Amino acid sequence: MEILRPDKKIMEGFLFLSTSTISDALDRSGLRGGCEGIFPIVQGIKMAGPAFTIRYVPVSEVKGTVGDYIDLTQPGDVIVLDNNGRTDCTVWGDILTVTAKMKGIAGTVIDGVCRDVHNILKERYPIFTRGRFMMTGKDRVMVEAMNVTVSIGKTQVKPGDILMGDDSGVVVIPRERAAEILKLALEIETAENQIEEAVRGGLSLKEAREKFRYHSLQTKQSK
Repeated sequence: MEILRPDKKIMEGFLFLSTSTISDALDRSGLRGGCEGIFPIVQGIKMAGPAFTIRYVPVSEVKGTVGDYIDLTQPGDVIVLDNNGRTDCTVWGDILTVTAKMKGIAGTVIDGVCRDVHNILKERYPIFTRGRFMMTGKDRVMVEAMNVTVSIGKTQVKPGDILMGDDSGVVVIPRERAAEILKLALEIETAENQIEEAVRGGLSLKEAREKFRYHSLQTKQSK
């Protein structure tokens, strides 16, 4: 299945924002975006790119592969691995980290865990997971499907959706609404910067919030 990737300028635009601001814009649009329980292994770096999705299932008598899909990814993709939240075996390690870094992959998001954290930290590779655990997923899980709709932290991810991550976690922006969400997020960012500047200039927080309509910034818009 070919991924429909969003406009590169739109994806780059999200990197100037925080996941918190984007989450507020998603709330205003009536969309769930935050991936619950998914956090960065490496602090202080951002990630944004279109989703290349993989869904894992437990193995049976037939044992499939775990990581060969990476040969099909493109530079700038975010690899999204749905391992059903499992924390007893990993689907990402040092070989995948090195390969992804060399290919120019934007980052990885796992509903599950990773291992070989030393190499992830050394490479400063953007990866967001439920944690870390050393036991391999080989002969425990296998790829069931590639570039299908998956679930990450109770949030749906479709191939080509934009995933943006920072120190606060990961949000999912539906590809077909990316331009709209970016516009709203920029409006929210501007208003919050104005509120902060007004407070620094002597206004009370109540006055600043009222002046720049803070309480309506995240409220779902009526159609």
